[in-house]
Amino acid sequence: MNKQAGPTTGDGTVGKALEVLDRVAAVGRPVRFSELLADSTHPKATLYRLLQTLVSQGMLAYDDTAQTYSLGIRLVRLAHAAWRQSSIAPIARPFVTTLSEAAGETVHLAQLDSGQVLYVDKRNPLNAIDMYSQAGKVGPAYCTGVGKALMAFLEPSELDHVLRKQSFYAYTPATLSTEAALRADLDQIRKEGVAFDREEHEPGIICIAAPILNSKGRPIGALSVTTSTQRKNLEQLLDVRPVLLDTASKIASAVEDWQFPV
Repeated sequence: MNKQAGPTTGDGTVGKALEVLDRVAAVGRPVRFSELLADSTHPKATLYRLLQTLVSQGMLAYDDTAQTYSLGIRLVRLAHAAWRQSSIAPIARPFVTTLSEAAGETVHLAQLDSGQVLYVDKRNPLNAIDMYSQAGKVGPAYCTGVGKALMAFLEPSELDHVLRKQSFYAYTPATLSTEAALRADLDQIRKEGVAFDREEHEPGIICIAAPILNSKGRPIGALSVTTSTQRKNLEQLLDVRPVLLDTASKIASAVEDWQFPV
């Protein structure tokens, strides 16, 4: 039985198509038509027509053998172009690589996106540690080193806005799960210039992080040196503080004349 169309996330056909595209992307693997139809607000015929349009435009790919839909190469090209134009990653990459080599640990580069942390680059040492973060992934801001380093240097009104978007879910016993506790930590970060992840997001994973500030003191990104408690403790991570801050300053200088889209 066909389902009645409900409200969409956008206007008209474009909005409906984007809604379907978002659904395919959210599944994270090739998906069958029946799976998409099961939770679609569109009638069967409408959903099929939208999928055909997305396939014809290269936004989705269809596998005849498996009868599944997956993200198309055109979408990949558009995503790559958007990443290059809006992310500091291409400019920061050589600095991130050098920092990872100098520290012998994993280095993350992140930016704020809708109140959360978007990892835009990651460099691993030869003996990498398995952890949640990957370039392109979104993580919580309130319990990650890069997230706290970014939030600490926001304007008060911006910080209030970002704090309203935090879930304050306790991932570990060390997670700062209240706004008051987080604000106290952010005050300390502003004084010290660096932030720490004290196993707040993942057990056994710690980091030291620093904001990348532009000439007006606004955060445009953050860097972290991340390791496991089996390899180092927080006091040992302090040894990389000088090179971490120096790298953040170099990246800030390199992007100063770069024009990002508004």
